[in-house]
Amino acid sequence: MARKQLTRILYAEDEPDIQTVARLALEMVGGFTVKMCDNGQILLQNYADFAPDLIMLDVMMPGLDGPATLAALREQNVDVPVVFMTAKVQPQEIEAFKAMGALDVIAKPFDPMQLAQQVRDIWDRQE
Repeated sequence: MARKQLTRILYAEDEPDIQTVARLALEMVGGFTVKMCDNGQILLQNYADFAPDLIMLDVMMPGLDGPATLAALREQNVDVPVVFMTAKVQPQEIEAFKAMGALDVIAKPFDPMQLAQQVRDIWDRQE
């Protein structure tokens, strides 16, 4: 079966500067349609209407953090692939995030010129 094309990304990030850079990187460089949310709670409210192909979650956010947001999505039987964005990229931390069900982890700070390709590479590596 041909894998679905990655076009729509829903991204929860609480830092406005990172939101701006990531949106530009993903939309202008990657050609993706991106919806930004300020935190996990807002992402959960916007998920159904936006119908993303991929969800990107900042790990550390006020309120509902990335891991809690992922858990809430899975409780709602949302089976969309999730990628965490974090500065916590020690091997054991990455393994813990993958054990939670994340597809992969992208390190922050990220290179804006490489971000879209990193996301595409992660998408293409899915089983």
